[in-house]
Amino acid sequence: MLANETHSIIAMFLVGVVLIRLCMIDIREARLPDRYTLPLICSGIFYNGILSSGLPVMSLWGSIVGYIVFWLLGEMFFRWQDREGLGLGDAKLLSAAGAWLGIMALPTLVLIAAGSALGFAALRNAPRGAPLAFGPFLAFAFWLLLLIWGPVHS
Repeated sequence: MLANETHSIIAMFLVGVVLIRLCMIDIREARLPDRYTLPLICSGIFYNGILSSGLPVMSLWGSIVGYIVFWLLGEMFFRWQDREGLGLGDAKLLSAAGAWLGIMALPTLVLIAAGSALGFAALRNAPRGAPLAFGPFLAFAFWLLLLIWGPVHS
């Protein structure tokens, strides 16, 4: 096995461990702590910078756009409903996914996360408007795409 393949396997394993921890916290406490999301963002940018041997442009844009899009959606929902619907932890987790996977993966990731969350919500028979932690669905989509596509490298 090549050294880069070993490093990729170790990196993906560590990302998976952090994502599992984030899922547990979000389900229990309805929050995604910075102490886990921010290192995921930084490590994704750093890892892709090492792999690309330069400035990881797609990783940086993925991180920036991921955060801004979810921050804007959360802000609009709050102004519309006067309650939080999408927190900053979700924005930071999407930013981390963008850092690892790049900007081009974000639409697919959000589609997978939203689709799986909608399916789960339909199956759980909760009352309409009942809160649902979105972090586990983002983490699932993030992990799935990381395993399928791997880091962005640029």
